[in-house]
Amino acid sequence: MVEQLYHMLEQYVPYNMQEQQDRSVMMRYVMQFEDILERENVFAHFTASPWIVNRDASKVLLIYHRIFDSWGWCGGHCDGDADFGGVAVREGREETGLSSVRLNSSGLLALDILPVVPHVRKGKFVSAHVHLNLTYLCTADESELLHHKEDETKGAMWVRPDEVEGLVAPWDRDMIPVYRKLNQRMKEFLH
Repeated sequence: MVEQLYHMLEQYVPYNMQEQQDRSVMMRYVMQFEDILERENVFAHFTASPWIVNRDASKVLLIYHRIFDSWGWCGGHCDGDADFGGVAVREGREETGLSSVRLNSSGLLALDILPVVPHVRKGKFVSAHVHLNLTYLCTADESELLHHKEDETKGAMWVRPDEVEGLVAPWDRDMIPVYRKLNQRMKEFLH
């Protein structure tokens, strides 16, 4: 499994300098930590996110995160599952209630090392750590009724890609370059 993950990261062509550096760090962590797919690794672990768009890519789907207290994308822990695209789809479905979430492509859309602030989850304190996040482009049926996951989110909604930045809370502004990149990559993947 470690070799497959390392090889997948090695084959990925970084989009920019940030991804080049993050990929390098991820590859080192894969070789350094046996439990890199498990959240029990309290320093760093892999997560997967779907960048969910409607059929004509005129809208993206956002959720309001309870932990970050801001609008953002879906995503979650791999918990030992090395099928990152599958994890992204599962998380998108769980957090929005949409059964129509599907991978648009088997290719990786983006990779990012993302900081996670200390917080309390299910009565347990979680120390600051980083998510080694892999993002996949997904599509979903915009007409399907949204049902957000109450214990993790406060809502879900479809917005135009150019509206995403304006919805990010002031304390979560470091995510704006990530969302800009995802919107740009989405356009490249679809055209």
